[in-house]
Amino acid sequence: MCGELRGPSMTGMPLIQVKLIEGLFTGPQKREIVERLSETMIEIAGESMRHVTSCIVEEVASGEWSMGGQTVTADDLRALASGEPEGG
Repeated sequence: MCGELRGPSMTGMPLIQVKLIEGLFTGPQKREIVERLSETMIEIAGESMRHVTSCIVEEVASGEWSMGGQTVTADDLRALASGEPEGG
């Protein structure tokens, strides 16, 4: 059980959790997110934490995310990023 593991390598392990809307980022973009966030955490926590630093990317289905009480899709966010007015 993880709760029974002790020692410097098993306590205070940096864990970065990223939630994204499915279909918004490409595979290469997600890899870059993981690499850059991990490197930043290692810079802060110290090189000795590299082997225990984890990063998890979870994707939430498009339309199952809300902002301001309104559901949003990957297409909604792409439109927002491109500067298109709401509603297309």
